[in-house]
Amino acid sequence: MAASNLTMWVSSKPDASSLSSRSFLAHLPIHIHSAGAAAPSSRSTQIQCGLRELRERIDSVKNTQKITEAMKLVAAAKVRRAQEAVVNARPFSETLVEVLYNINEQLGTEDIDIPLTKVRPVKKVALVVVTGDRGLCGGFNNSIIKKAEARIKELKALGLDYTIISVGKKGNSYFIRRPYIPVDRFLEGSNLPTAKEAQAIADDVFSLFVSEEVDKVELLYTKFVSLVKSDPIIHTLLPLSPRGEICDINGVCVDAAEDEFFRLTTKEGKLTVERDVMRAKTPEFSPILQFEQDPVQILDALLPLYLNSQILRSLQESLASELAARMSAMSNATDNAVELRKNLSRVYNRARQAKITGEILEIVAGANALS
Repeated sequence: MAASNLTMWVSSKPDASSLSSRSFLAHLPIHIHSAGAAAPSSRSTQIQCGLRELRERIDSVKNTQKITEAMKLVAAAKVRRAQEAVVNARPFSETLVEVLYNINEQLGTEDIDIPLTKVRPVKKVALVVVTGDRGLCGGFNNSIIKKAEARIKELKALGLDYTIISVGKKGNSYFIRRPYIPVDRFLEGSNLPTAKEAQAIADDVFSLFVSEEVDKVELLYTKFVSLVKSDPIIHTLLPLSPRGEICDINGVCVDAAEDEFFRLTTKEGKLTVERDVMRAKTPEFSPILQFEQDPVQILDALLPLYLNSQILRSLQESLASELAARMSAMSNATDNAVELRKNLSRVYNRARQAKITGEILEIVAGANALS
């Protein structure tokens, strides 16, 4: 029968991870050749299959497509929740920055001695590396780990000691398999970051910095840019700026009162992200306003809260980036499953047509023989 000459060349059984790359289809040439034709030379596994196996293969790809589509929708819903968490935390952060600005104006040029703002010669650096807890999110975890590895090499080149504070299961498993990298603490995240989790990280870095075990603390996390793009960045977490500014590793500070937030919307039936730049209003305090306590004491009490808010914001940004990366990966996997299903259906239809044609030819030949 013509169906017995059907040969498929496949590399592996499709799943969500293999369908998330276009390279899977490149290694899946499916064709029909005659029994006497030479088999193509490749590393793929040769599988002889008939129409039943093709139908099972199509059903398998169809089920995988449903799974990846569902995971895409779940990730999209969670991105929305992460966005709402960022927006809800904004009033507290903005008010805190306003107070820091105005108290600093009250102090003027006075020399203040606050542990969190004390700048000293750097001998040892603590790196807070924020990764995800799950996979199937493209190169999200790999990019931030590569960023951390590059920073470690830079610190070694400068002759500085370092230690790692790992946040997230993927980062934990990575550093556990590399015992030569000093790790101070392993922490696990959650589906939605809370102030309690941020406080646990803040307490750890606070104790390391105040006890002078480390002279600088840097925060490595993934900043959300869009649904298809996220940037791993490094911010100087400690020492803090008394004016409530965020500084990078080169000491360049940006105004924390000016920030961007994202809004998930739909356009022509597709999910899109709109970004707005917002400037937090920082009204001046009244000149007749007096503090019952010393402004230095108030600043000393507010800076730990500001540290906690910055860590919480970075955790929320990292979660939003992870969910956006997962949604993009599942979208690509769904598209590849659709394409693979079309190719398999085409081969199945050709094989079925060849089988029917062969049966018709046999019937005609038998009728001619009898006549």
